[in-house]
Amino acid sequence: MNDNTLPAASGKWADLALRSASAVVLMPIALYCVWQGGIWFQMFIGALAVLIAQEWVAIVHGGNARAFALHVLAGLAGVFVTAAEGLDAASAAILVVWLLSVLMWVLNAGQGTIWSLLGVFYVGLPMIGFVLLREDGELGLWAVLWCFAIVWAADIFAYFSGRMIGGPKLAPRLSPKKTWAGLIGAMAGAAVVSGLIAKYVGLNAGALMVLAAGLTVVEQAGDIFESAMKRRYGVKDSGNFIPGHGGVLDRVDGLLAVILAAATIGFVHQAGDAAAGLLRW
Repeated sequence: MNDNTLPAASGKWADLALRSASAVVLMPIALYCVWQGGIWFQMFIGALAVLIAQEWVAIVHGGNARAFALHVLAGLAGVFVTAAEGLDAASAAILVVWLLSVLMWVLNAGQGTIWSLLGVFYVGLPMIGFVLLREDGELGLWAVLWCFAIVWAADIFAYFSGRMIGGPKLAPRLSPKKTWAGLIGAMAGAAVVSGLIAKYVGLNAGALMVLAAGLTVVEQAGDIFESAMKRRYGVKDSGNFIPGHGGVLDRVDGLLAVILAAATIGFVHQAGDAAAGLLRW
């Protein structure tokens, strides 16, 4: 046996134990808040928005306090204005915050890159999606759990299939670790988990399996988007909040994209009922 085999193999799985331990700690907290709904869920995603804002601003805006305040305001508006006043009011509030961020950019003589103008929407809009899905009647709980489940399944299957199979890279310049094998594994894993949930809840399993596979592509795109931002600013991780995963943003980049896309699909499909529109086909 080649002496180099074991170090190479162990290196491939070196972060597995730490990643697993972090998931064991964090997943129950997330699931409890989703299950409770209401103020528990709103406080949970409000805290999530603050953490995302902190990491984005630290990278893109050099930790500028005024930029941080605007990003936090956008995230909290996405949560609490949506819950209290609805989509239109929350969208208007986030637009106003974005215009303030544009004004700050202009007053700073346009310093920074296009990423400087994206963060308010990046933090705020997914929070609207979370609330629209969770607070939408009897299917609200299942809509958010379904989104969580397919993202977690996609991450797990992508991790193992990518490392076991390897092969051509998906986006080598932006996210060197991602492979086409990982994407295919992620789509298959998300579809299977989606089908199991659909059968349990009594929904159209076939339609939701196809939808889950499609949203997996969105999830991977969200991950690549965040990787492109980090690469632009020369950082490896968005932070060190979660052992084995880096920052919060490193962990939820794909989830943010999926939640926003899922809420949009559901809202359009059934004229404002985001959860029902997402799950009933």
